[in-house]
Amino acid sequence: MKTITFIGNGNMALSIAKGLKENYKIEVVGRDLQKLKNFEKKLGIYVEKYLLDDFNINDKTIMLCIKPANVEEVSAKLQGQADVLYSVLAGTTLQKLKKYLPTKAVVRSMPNLAASVGKSMTTLTGDTNYKEEAELLFSAIGTTRWLNSEKEIDIATALAGSGPAYLALITEALADGAVKQGLKRDDALAITKGLFEGFGKLIQKEHPALLKDGVMSPGGTTAAGYAALEEGNVRNACIQAVEKAYKRATEL
Repeated sequence: MKTITFIGNGNMALSIAKGLKENYKIEVVGRDLQKLKNFEKKLGIYVEKYLLDDFNINDKTIMLCIKPANVEEVSAKLQGQADVLYSVLAGTTLQKLKKYLPTKAVVRSMPNLAASVGKSMTTLTGDTNYKEEAELLFSAIGTTRWLNSEKEIDIATALAGSGPAYLALITEALADGAVKQGLKRDDALAITKGLFEGFGKLIQKEHPALLKDGVMSPGGTTAAGYAALEEGNVRNACIQAVEKAYKRATEL
């Protein structure tokens, strides 16, 4: 059974490890032994646990799950050369990863919050020799998409990586609208959650414009509500959100 070595023991590392634990041996490296034990407990299986200082990554498959700002500090504590490094760090370039973390190959990945429920939309780019393995690894937590450049993965970070926050805002706003008209808060949230669950399946099979046209009858309720969204410039706000998030990703 192949071993995946996690450097970092936060929520994203835990989510990915949960998806991999049935088919891979897991080991985890961190600064605090108690936090490593908590990681193991939450994962529900025994894992090899190592403190970061002087850890040898020689010939290992590394899953790097630390904060982007800590790359230099963490790399200074590692020994050896990894076989391949998979990074989940937003905005951290392949060039920087190769500079500070000795490895034969690097793949950047961008999972999102839905990894915790096995439904992440994860984008990937890097050494094409590891494309197949990368897609296999990250398919354990959802859907994957290989991209051809770092610019594209930074854009994808602004879309899929940050996307759950945008959708959470829309969910809350729609529920608020129903409450304003007199629906109880619990009912409004339950209905909105059900809406997103069904829509998630529909959008896999149908172009969004066709879905919209299928719901919007002439002079009907949807047409009135949709016009209000356009008047509120919601479409442009979404476009601007991705643009601003992309620019921020390139600054990290």
